[in-house]
Amino acid sequence: MFRDGMTARSLAWLSVIILVLISAAGYGAYRLWDYKENNPNFCMGCHLMKTAFDKWSISEHKGINCHQCHHLSLMEQNKLLVSLVLHNPKVIPPTHGKVLVPWKYCVKCHWETDPMYPKARNVSDSPIHARHFFEGKIQCSGCHGYRLHEFSVEPRYCVNCHPKNAKVHGMEGFACLACHTDETSNLLPNRNKCLTCHGNASQRARIAALPKTVDTRHFHPSKDEIAIASSLTTFPDDGPMRFYCYQCHKPHSRLMPVVEKDCLACHSTVPNTGKHALHLGMGLKCLDCHKPHLWKVTKAMGRSAKCTKCHGPVNPADFLL
Repeated sequence: MFRDGMTARSLAWLSVIILVLISAAGYGAYRLWDYKENNPNFCMGCHLMKTAFDKWSISEHKGINCHQCHHLSLMEQNKLLVSLVLHNPKVIPPTHGKVLVPWKYCVKCHWETDPMYPKARNVSDSPIHARHFFEGKIQCSGCHGYRLHEFSVEPRYCVNCHPKNAKVHGMEGFACLACHTDETSNLLPNRNKCLTCHGNASQRARIAALPKTVDTRHFHPSKDEIAIASSLTTFPDDGPMRFYCYQCHKPHSRLMPVVEKDCLACHSTVPNTGKHALHLGMGLKCLDCHKPHLWKVTKAMGRSAKCTKCHGPVNPADFLL
């Protein structure tokens, strides 16, 4: 018996009760914290979040809880709570330019590897992302977050930052990444990108079997667009021109090359070679003798109507003598 009349047995029971109460309070506090931090339904407690919640629930990130991407300090959380209680806003308060999801949270899954989300698309080998993220210092949300909880980009989202390139002659409705590619460091289209539409069936089949990049995974010209493009020209596999198509074709400024000007920019000595001076002096143009993308003057060209207006069939080899 203790002096205050409490037995050791009573004290033990009191200690147990206090411990149980503390444990229950701690467990309840943990469950409340876990619900607040890890259950997206907590966000729905605010009526302002319904639109965001509905869009999130059908997005690519629907398996990720809100606080994996949205991080607020305790002070910021309390400010929102006070604003909700005192002002009952009808719309989400402006962020005053604050980035809602900084890049450092995106890269944990999409540049590094997070074991919680092993299927997250890794873009660490993407020149498109390196060009904009590392070099341009553009926040991920600048391209992937300008529409509420819609993370895939729109076909022509690039013109938001590149308005001067909004006009594309002959391809006005095409997605930017229908031409620009992740296969080149400068993002300009390579030969494969152009031949995806303008090549023949065997060339397109070969290109389709190549590993997919960001652009080819998300943007595909339609069958009708490919049918039209492939009918416009022929590019033989043994064509002599091995450089990029954009060195002659400038779709953002003009549809077709200015043939004489563009040809002579590289072939500056041609007017003084062989009988070029004679024929150029007669007003003939490069394309009168050279078929686009083949360029070689063949016997068939020697028997063309243009040639036979002045002389009979000639041996193309004699032309350069």
